[in-house]
Amino acid sequence: MKTEGYLFGAGVIFFGLITPIYWFLSNDPTGTTALAVSFGLSFLISFYALYTSRRLSAPRPEDRVDAEIDEGAGTLGFFSPHSWWPLFTAAATGIVALGVVFGLWLAIIGAFCLATSVVGMVFEYYRGEAAHQDR
Repeated sequence: MKTEGYLFGAGVIFFGLITPIYWFLSNDPTGTTALAVSFGLSFLISFYALYTSRRLSAPRPEDRVDAEIDEGAGTLGFFSPHSWWPLFTAAATGIVALGVVFGLWLAIIGAFCLATSVVGMVFEYYRGEAAHQDR
C-alpha cells in the first residue's frame, strides 16, 4: 500500500502548491474550493494508505519487486454473485438526489426506498435458501 500512499501523497503536494497560487491569480472561490477539497481528500487517502501499510505484518506482493504473479492468487473477499440489492440501492440513492432537486416529497420517497434496499442488502443472507442455520 506504500505505492498508493506515495501516489496520493504526490497529489497532496501538487494540490497544496497549486491551490494558493490559483486563488491568488484568479480570485475564483469555486475553483479554489474544488482544489482545497481535492487536497483534503488526497491527504485522507494518502494518510490511510501509508498508515495501513505500516500496520501490515508483511508487505503485499504488489509492493515487492521480487514477487511472483501466483503470490497474489487466492480469495480477495466475498462478493454476492446474484444480488439485485446493490442495483436497488443505487436507484434509491438516485431518487434521493433527484428529490433534492425537485422537492422534499421525492426525497422522502427516495429515503424510504433507500432504507428498504439497504435493509434488504444487509439481511439478504439471513433468510430463505441462503440463511445461516445451525444444524
